[in-house]
Amino acid sequence: MTTTEHRPGEQPVGLSADHLLRQLDEGLPAGEIPAALFGNEDVYRHELRSVFGRCWVFLAHESEIEARGDYVLRKIGEDNFVVVRDEEGGINVLFDACRHRGVQVCRADSGNTSHFRCPYHGWTYNTKGDLVGAPLWRNAFGGMSKEGNGLVPAAKVASYHGLVFATLDPSAPPLAEYLGGMTWYLDLVFGLNAEGVEVLGPPQRFVIDANWKSGADNFSGDDYHLGTLHRSVWEIGAFPVPFRENMLGYHIQASPGHSLSFSMAPTEDEPGPKFFGYPEELTKTFDTSRISAHQLDVARRSRVFVGNVFPNFSILALPMTEDGANHPPTGILTIRTWQPKGPGQVEVWNWFCAYKNMTPEQKDRAYKAGLGTFSMGGSFEMDDTEPWITVSRTGRSVAAEVLDFKLNYQMGMPGIGIAKRVEEWPGPGIVYWTRYEEGVQRNLFSFYSRMMQAAPGQWPDFTFDDE
Repeated sequence: MTTTEHRPGEQPVGLSADHLLRQLDEGLPAGEIPAALFGNEDVYRHELRSVFGRCWVFLAHESEIEARGDYVLRKIGEDNFVVVRDEEGGINVLFDACRHRGVQVCRADSGNTSHFRCPYHGWTYNTKGDLVGAPLWRNAFGGMSKEGNGLVPAAKVASYHGLVFATLDPSAPPLAEYLGGMTWYLDLVFGLNAEGVEVLGPPQRFVIDANWKSGADNFSGDDYHLGTLHRSVWEIGAFPVPFRENMLGYHIQASPGHSLSFSMAPTEDEPGPKFFGYPEELTKTFDTSRISAHQLDVARRSRVFVGNVFPNFSILALPMTEDGANHPPTGILTIRTWQPKGPGQVEVWNWFCAYKNMTPEQKDRAYKAGLGTFSMGGSFEMDDTEPWITVSRTGRSVAAEVLDFKLNYQMGMPGIGIAKRVEEWPGPGIVYWTRYEEGVQRNLFSFYSRMMQAAPGQWPDFTFDDE
């Protein structure tokens, strides 16, 4: 058995990341993934540098920092970054560490300010991160240039439909190239009307004793669990589409790493919710000013959209109600990140969004429906967290290592199940009908493996192996 070296006083971490990544590469073509990926300490340390230290990571929505001086404190991996709108309206992502001694300079989760001041020695920075002063400057630092001593920015920052991403890797491709075909699908959720979307309040945050990859795996398109784990959701009338009909739809590998799933009516004339269940008076405002007719048609027939932008940004749009006896289901839109806190712990950041032109009553109804279903105390969330906890427990177990325990990701492979590849599809990516399929998760782990093993400064091709 291969083991990693460890410093005196540290516990051995078991199988090395290199060993497990070799197992992943060998097993993926057969639909097998080593369970230890979900709990191995060495793998996790490698993820912080090779995945979170390089990939584009979602941090905030522009509506959270609308005014000059507005800021929020967010994370890339386990590290704090200030996302702030400067006095010229630009968005900056700044490492939250004073250049003098590395002390945290931002002491609130959000707010509005013109400057950030280090509490240790008083070094002061503006909203662009420039060092603008310090106490007793002439005596202490006279002759030293302020330039070059500001807060360190992320290597690149970009926004798409108001979604703010950043990367720490200066060699990273542009955001649009990184997202690839996923942009087509983000357009048909976030670009349905000219006004765009906004967040409804600050994000919920709650910690689960699970691995961050379980959330990304699930939101890449794990629909198979709906009829078992979430069976009660149908029994209480929280979701308006019968389970068998809900499984009709598509699994899409939009581009390497990024996957999604649609529950979709076969034709526009089918009964049931349209446009993810949004009220008809709202959907009448949807148009093709920002999207194509094909995208509008897909959105019109869609009941559920669930997807994950690699590594840890997930999106969900669907009709929900927290109280089926008193309120019919309505469309909700939630975005979330799976913030790593160790190989066996993840902090969920969960935002609810609404189209800006929704009425206050519609926004309130969507927010309450979301809180009752996809939130810290929601019915879906309480269902999901228990299995993910045990996935992580299995992943860090000695038995999983010693028994060479592999997880089965074979659904939808040739000869397995009813899912078939679809050639006639208006959007990009590799597409399967129906949702009994796990190629979306295999796509996640294939790109994960390529990023984990990529040399510094080198990036995997953003093409599929069969293209």
